[in-house]
Amino acid sequence: MAADRPAPRWRKSSYSSGNGENCVEVAGSPDAVVVRDSKNQDGPELSFSRGAFAAFLNNLDELDARGREGHGDGED
Repeated sequence: MAADRPAPRWRKSSYSSGNGENCVEVAGSPDAVVVRDSKNQDGPELSFSRGAFAAFLNNLDELDARGREGHGDGED
């Protein structure tokens, strides 16, 4: 993130467990969505365009729906 921008407001995934394992956090900026490992907050961050992140979430929703409908195990 650029130095002239405010610090990102990180949010933990609603699917994260209470003990902090396997958690990711996301933060938005005007032109990107940034993801990091919540156990390593000073570690690397992955930055995605808003469109790419939206497509990723849509694909997860489709896989989840397919699994709930009994049409597969969620794997392609």
